[in-house]
Amino acid sequence: MKILKGIAWNHTRGFTSVVATAQRFEELYPDVRIVWEKRSLQAFADATLSELTANYDLLIMDNPHVSIAARDKVLLPFDDYLSADFLKELAENSVGKSNDSYNVNGQQWTLATDAATPIATWREDLVQQQYIKVPKTWKELMELAKTGKVGFASIPIDTLMHHYMMCIALGGNVFDSKTEVAPQEVMIDAVKTYKELVDLVPSYCLEMNPIKMAEHMTRTNEIVYSPFNYGYSNYSKKNYADHCLKAGGLVTFNGQRLRSTLGGAGIAVSAKTEHAEAAMKYAEFTASEKIQSGLYFEFGGQPGHRRSWLSDEVNSQCKNFFKDTLQTLDEATMRPQYYGYMHFQDEASPVIHEAVSGKISIESAVDKMNSIYKESLTH
Repeated sequence: MKILKGIAWNHTRGFTSVVATAQRFEELYPDVRIVWEKRSLQAFADATLSELTANYDLLIMDNPHVSIAARDKVLLPFDDYLSADFLKELAENSVGKSNDSYNVNGQQWTLATDAATPIATWREDLVQQQYIKVPKTWKELMELAKTGKVGFASIPIDTLMHHYMMCIALGGNVFDSKTEVAPQEVMIDAVKTYKELVDLVPSYCLEMNPIKMAEHMTRTNEIVYSPFNYGYSNYSKKNYADHCLKAGGLVTFNGQRLRSTLGGAGIAVSAKTEHAEAAMKYAEFTASEKIQSGLYFEFGGQPGHRRSWLSDEVNSQCKNFFKDTLQTLDEATMRPQYYGYMHFQDEASPVIHEAVSGKISIESAVDKMNSIYKESLTH
């Protein structure tokens, strides 16, 4: 009996999806047993790859860690195990840059089994009852925010991801320079613009992650509209939560649609596994379109396969969540893939959060972030 241990994150989307595929895989391959464990969303973002790969055969992981995997060789490259045709098919059916986000040095270190980016969500029932117009522009968003009915996750990591979005909206390229994240004036304006919105929404948004915000929106009638929250299709499914969320694209800023920062997750295989072939076969099974559109989605997963996003059958079960947000996914920007990026993300997140919270000046926060960025390039 080959026993594989996996680690996922503690949400229906991240956990029951892979437990379901593992159960079916075991039925097809009785000599394999797959045991999945789970960790919190924050631990999912924070744990080091070296720790996880020492203890688990299979990992559900996000894309910023892949450059570390590529240099430290803590994961097995799929190119050495799966057919070129299968990997090509996944690349051709990527949702936005999801597939590319796990490809470093020409090798595929993770299969994009899950795709996500900040999208807009709203309570359709409350929008109709309260005669609220769903915002299409930043100006309309600001006006709605003044009513107290707008909310979004803005814990440190989400604040940083939204900062990249705002820099791009203001015309600044991120991570192009070797000395600053984006042009300094753009960074300052981006924090100011974002803070103007944050100051209008309930203060608890600064302490909420995307899951907590989605739960809050579906359990209470307080927040009617979220302009950019990492999307969870579960909350658009009938009977999943007390109320359903309708999902859609982002508002425009200065005439251009906002471009959010790509998230999502994928399945990876530890270089320390004793059962590489079985682990790879299971990863291939989970990433296949048939399973992504079927078992994986049915048991709470948010597929990474483009055909699943375009499937009428899949969309009919979640208020067209996937079709209505696909353009936003396709337009999402990818975080950089240099080795020291995670150092920057970890250290810069609390700094920008303090600035948005009003605890430190915006200018000093930007200076500190750029200092951390230069430091990260030396890793």
